[in-house]
Amino acid sequence: MRTVICMPTYNERENLPSLLEEIFATTSDVDVMVLDDNSPDGTGSSADVLAKKHSRLQVVHRKEKAGIAAAYIDGFTRALEQGYDRVFQMDADYSHQPRYLPQLIEALDRADVVVGSRYVEGGKVEQWSASRRLLSRAGNVYANTLLGLPYRDATAGFCGYRRHVLEAIEFGASSKDNHAFQVELKFRAHEKGFTIVEVPIVFWDRVVGASKLPPRAALGSAMRLLKLRIGGDD
Repeated sequence: MRTVICMPTYNERENLPSLLEEIFATTSDVDVMVLDDNSPDGTGSSADVLAKKHSRLQVVHRKEKAGIAAAYIDGFTRALEQGYDRVFQMDADYSHQPRYLPQLIEALDRADVVVGSRYVEGGKVEQWSASRRLLSRAGNVYANTLLGLPYRDATAGFCGYRRHVLEAIEFGASSKDNHAFQVELKFRAHEKGFTIVEVPIVFWDRVVGASKLPPRAALGSAMRLLKLRIGGDD
């Protein structure tokens, strides 16, 4: 069972070296695919240097900033082409902690999809404002109610998929909206009858740098999910 973590990056040069060291120390046979959107801070070049040190690291240089969803679609496509059996999503800003990887990988051995969940028992969010917590909770309620999903953290981005799931759900046709994309993947897998399990994690706000989520993004995601509910793909 070959496993890869797809990790989009944009201006993550300060986080990447220590994050990769922790991933490789925590796991023994997991590869990482960094998908860099031509970061102005030189993240891509830094990743190239790290790849010379770590044989389990590969770097994909994308031409321009196109968003996390587009990077994941690129990464998933490459992962399947390279024969990986388990494909994970993971942020590069330390909000997704490497210490949870062994639990998530183990859970994926008995499920089709695993979600690192902030909102099941044992999970929580640290260092968020009250307004951001409320927005996140509301987004999950909206997504679950609109799409009929039973999951506590449908908007989560720390997830793993078995190969046969990605082959079945036509992920390449999913929304390029960064946050609707996360919900849509789970919705497509749920519709196909795949087993989705949630594993509790503690989600931390980014360690270094500023958030890249614009305030209007929540509205755009909500509209995309509404289109998905009524059967639209554009």
